[in-house]
Amino acid sequence: MLYLIPNGPSPTTAAQVVVTTGTAIKTLLQIKAGATSVLKIVEWGISFDGFAAAAPIRVELLETDVAATVTAHVAAGVVKYDAGSLMAGNPTTDHFDIGTTATGYTATAEGTITTSRMFDPQLIAPTNQYVKQFPLGREPIIQAGLFARIRVTAAVAVNAYAYIICEI
Repeated sequence: MLYLIPNGPSPTTAAQVVVTTGTAIKTLLQIKAGATSVLKIVEWGISFDGFAAAAPIRVELLETDVAATVTAHVAAGVVKYDAGSLMAGNPTTDHFDIGTTATGYTATAEGTITTSRMFDPQLIAPTNQYVKQFPLGREPIIQAGLFARIRVTAAVAVNAYAYIICEI
């Protein structure tokens, strides 16, 4: 079962909302695996709306043991991406924990991480985008009860879209 989780609520009558990067380290998207679920990240991406070339933005895809404080996602924000997920019911009752210290976006506090696993660090121009599909059999795994995060640190704040597609 595949799920797409963006860094904001699912759009309805308006476009997907962008999130500002700020100039300090900031988690744009956090996903918490349920207590009995292991998440396989098959793809992730980020894009920025800067209009001038400048210092690159530090971007990280990683697993952490501590949550950031985020805006909680809702079930509608966890997009059922394939037939299996469409038939599986509510993903927030079985596979993802939702809440301000679980799955959500736009962190207001980063928390004090004691353990992390880095999966994909990048330096990306504020006028650019990045998409990574992991080769089959080489996808990073988020362990049950831990957190996948997309974090950024920018010299000058710009807006961003970010997402993760994961498989249960």
